[in-house]
Amino acid sequence: MAIQLSPGKWHRLCSLSDEKGRFKMLAIDQRGSLVKAIAKATGKAPTDVTAEDMATAKQVVTQTLAPYATALLTDPVYGLPHSFRNLPPGVALLLSHEESGYEAAGVQGKERKTHPVEGWSVQKAQRAGADAVKLLVYYRPDGSAAVRRHQQALVRRVGRDCEQADMPFLLELVSYPIRDESADTPEFALKKPDLVAESAAEFSKPQYKVDILKLEFPADLKHTTEFSGGAFDGKKREAAYGLREVRESCRRLNNAAAVPWVILSAGVDISEFLVQVDLATEAGASGFLCGRAIWKDAINLYPNVDRMEKWLRAQGVYNFVRANAHAHQAQPWFQPADVAERPFRVIRGNSPATAARGSSNALTRRARRS
Repeated sequence: MAIQLSPGKWHRLCSLSDEKGRFKMLAIDQRGSLVKAIAKATGKAPTDVTAEDMATAKQVVTQTLAPYATALLTDPVYGLPHSFRNLPPGVALLLSHEESGYEAAGVQGKERKTHPVEGWSVQKAQRAGADAVKLLVYYRPDGSAAVRRHQQALVRRVGRDCEQADMPFLLELVSYPIRDESADTPEFALKKPDLVAESAAEFSKPQYKVDILKLEFPADLKHTTEFSGGAFDGKKREAAYGLREVRESCRRLNNAAAVPWVILSAGVDISEFLVQVDLATEAGASGFLCGRAIWKDAINLYPNVDRMEKWLRAQGVYNFVRANAHAHQAQPWFQPADVAERPFRVIRGNSPATAARGSSNALTRRARRS
């Protein structure tokens, strides 16, 4: 089934990618995890981390690394108000839509409900200059029906609002342990391929109106035969599968995602993320949307802004340049991975003329960016 887009969505999606249709996007919309990192770096209690601390850290990362991105994802609370002037011309803007954290729900309170930022809307994001909206949703396809319904309803609502505003909708899906599970175990590693693929299949359905999926890597490389000896962090773990099975999980995820998808970093170190990018793009991912894997070590130097900038200009830029190089084989979002399986994505319209006008606009935009 072809993915249909309005001319407005098509134009904005083009602005998020490079001239080849590959997404190389930077995330600095973190809030809860960034509070914890700043607290650790400064010796403060998390409750003593100020809005100024958050804004300063985001601004330093943005002004140093945004020039290497096709698009920047930030938040409307701490990031946008203080960093919008640091966004270079030609770098698109995504704004996060969800409140930081989650509401504990479900059996034993171990499931998670997402809520939007209070007082925020797709229309406000559009007026703020956003080229796309990102919503993070915690999701377990095997979770309780009530929690799944809540998450699905939220996605449908945001998808509808984005469609009405001709705003691209990027949905980030994150799995998590429930019941008596623990994330860093071979048991959870074995579940990860199913959790990621089934979630991608669910939210690829037309009723959610998602344009791009931001997805977890569909395996845990630390629990592979090849890397379980501590290659990434020095810690030995029990292997759950090998790279052959991981490649198959990536191909399965690509088949489950009926819309273009990008890989997220989930805070892993850059060495692990680069392997993830290689395997994901080999399978059909259209690039990445990465944050902490690229810049997290700079936060350890806060509040010394000069030292942060020095680290970011050296190691942070190097991390980003390498990620961009590893995404070179990414599948363009506007072309099929396999013509028989993924028809060319067309413009939403009531007539061939409408589609033709949209395609012409997209090709013109590509020519200007090349």
